[in-house]
Amino acid sequence: MNWGDDAQAVFLTLKLAFVVTVLLLAFGTPLAWWLAHTRSRWKAPLSALVALPLVLPPTVLGFYLLMLMGPHGVVGRATQALGIGLLPFSFTGLVVASMLYSLPFVVQPIQTAFEAIGARPLEAAATLRAGPWERFVHVALPLARRGVITAAVLGFAHTVGEFGVVLMIGGNIPGATRVISTQLYNHVEAIEYPEAHRLAALLLVFSFAVLLGIHRLRPQGALVAAPNDGAPRA
Repeated sequence: MNWGDDAQAVFLTLKLAFVVTVLLLAFGTPLAWWLAHTRSRWKAPLSALVALPLVLPPTVLGFYLLMLMGPHGVVGRATQALGIGLLPFSFTGLVVASMLYSLPFVVQPIQTAFEAIGARPLEAAATLRAGPWERFVHVALPLARRGVITAAVLGFAHTVGEFGVVLMIGGNIPGATRVISTQLYNHVEAIEYPEAHRLAALLLVFSFAVLLGIHRLRPQGALVAAPNDGAPRA
């Protein structure tokens, strides 16, 4: 193995993390809004389902996804009928699995941010004849921006560090599904410790930088908007 193999794994990892983060923000933000405001009896079960990857071993999630998306699974039969083919051991399959595994890291910070806004800013916007969409886009999202940024950073970082799920769903195909974590595993398995140190150090520095960046949001105020007046805390 050489620098080219590592660079290829790094590029694929960054590509996967970017795609997953964008899709999770697009899907998770409306879901977080609904969870923050609904009184439906389905809120608790859905919240538990969203948070499930936090406590479920990634290999368990990967196994059931493999069964669902395999040739005899419900999703696998559907994708084959649509002419898409099978998702396991493909980049698309990695995206789907990574989205499910990183879902709580995106939904929960945004939900917390929405809940912290309170009703007063939205009610004030409603008195100015702002519709639901205008209140969401021009009031809620700006006030919850720190929660959204935190969610994006955590979702991206969590996807970069995945191993169990990507190995179960994507395997270890060079240039297609081999990401940094699996490349690191390959180096260790081949007793290539200098190369393993190189990738491990890269992930260590990246993880520290992510946590430091999130922490640096705090001195300017809370990661979410203040509940009392809808303005960020000073």
